[in-house]
Amino acid sequence: MKKVTANKLAHSQNDAKGTIQSNMAKVQLTLIGNGDVAQRPWISDLAKQFTIDINIVRASVDSAYGIVELELNGPVEEIQRATAWLMTSGLHVEAKERAVGA
Repeated sequence: MKKVTANKLAHSQNDAKGTIQSNMAKVQLTLIGNGDVAQRPWISDLAKQFTIDINIVRASVDSAYGIVELELNGPVEEIQRATAWLMTSGLHVEAKERAVGA
């Protein structure tokens, strides 16, 4: 019998046979913004609007320029929605690494 941790179980769902199927994803993104775009609370907005875990890997932000490396973890659909939302925010978004089912 396969063990499933509590964290993994929270983001899993049962299929018709009762087998646990993971729908988790992990994505590493780099966000870059200039001027007013760099000063907006993008990470706070992400946390409020989407059911994902956000890990700040590295960041350098001042009044004129900002670069932030994030790791997003959560259901695949939420990661896709969050990434699409970021791409419409005025930030430059680069995907570094993506692992579905991790």
